[in-house]
Amino acid sequence: MRSPINSAPGLFPPAESAAPAPPKGRGAPANPDPRFAAWTRDAVDDGWQRAPDAAPATEVFVDSAKTILSRNDSPDLPFDRSLNPYRGCEHGCVYCYARPSHAFLGHSPGLDFETKLYHKPEAAKLLRRELAKPGYACRPLAIGTNTDAWQPVERRLRITRAVLQVLLELKHPALLITKSALVERDLDLLAAMAKEQLVHAAISLTTLDGELARRLEPRAAAPQARLAAIRTLAEAGVPVTVMVSPVIPGLTDHELERILAAAREAGAVGASYSLLRLPHELHDLFERWLAWHAPEKAARVMAILYDMRGGQANDPRFTHRMHGLGHFADLLAQRFALHRRRLGFPGLPELDCSRFAAPARKTDERQLGLF
Repeated sequence: MRSPINSAPGLFPPAESAAPAPPKGRGAPANPDPRFAAWTRDAVDDGWQRAPDAAPATEVFVDSAKTILSRNDSPDLPFDRSLNPYRGCEHGCVYCYARPSHAFLGHSPGLDFETKLYHKPEAAKLLRRELAKPGYACRPLAIGTNTDAWQPVERRLRITRAVLQVLLELKHPALLITKSALVERDLDLLAAMAKEQLVHAAISLTTLDGELARRLEPRAAAPQARLAAIRTLAEAGVPVTVMVSPVIPGLTDHELERILAAAREAGAVGASYSLLRLPHELHDLFERWLAWHAPEKAARVMAILYDMRGGQANDPRFTHRMHGLGHFADLLAQRFALHRRRLGFPGLPELDCSRFAAPARKTDERQLGLF
């Protein structure tokens, strides 16, 4: 029996699905083969009775990365460098645009993305080495842009905390992005960075509906826990922005004003939003999720999304990918701008890049003199 969310009738007939029930506690309803696979698999019911598959357990592997900073020149992003301590994310958000990146590891963007995690134990050491390179120009470093840097495994591995310690020591500014209440654990470091204008924190909120959040983001912090994290950070002097992300048309877009109001009341000083993106395998995964959890709204959600994406499931073009196109996108932008103005978000303060102190390079890493 299906368990639909928000069962008010939609504008289109309900979508049908023959997909089995998603594993309990996981976001992806399936584990499709990655797009680079040399072969594919198809499940076939041969009539033999078998026990149902158990929910997949989380596995953690070492990522022996040689470098730690990623760079971009996207006009859509407020940073040009980022650091991700983890690949894959146990939060299991079904809509996560990072899911297709797991295909580069030979894994499925489905259940593999949230159960086969890779961590970078040398992240802090590699960061220190990168910052010590001659000619390094200090700019704000974004942390957790692809997968959440405070996902559950961070509680044990503490890689993100080690990175923050390096940044605080070297007076290097950072932009933090998370939907985890675990960020409060590092309040001592973040408050110290905030006193020196070295940090902004962005908390992502998709919905205030706890039941819907549990199905969209099964292992992420509950919406009220994220609002509490905004309040805790703000009271400690850390500038916080709320990211209403992603906005899912026909499913969560009606909450835009309520989310902004709740975040502002909790102490957020900045706000942004982005539209649902469905690159590569994510398109099929999300449609399967809709067919199971919100069948009466599935057709309407996808119809509006296609309209906002120029007739496609995804539009990767700069300036369009974050907010979409068309009358629905324009209306969403107007609603956001109007409510942000009404609520009086003052905006984030400037980060200070002037006091960055590059670490000393080790003797064996320095170029030997000619004489």
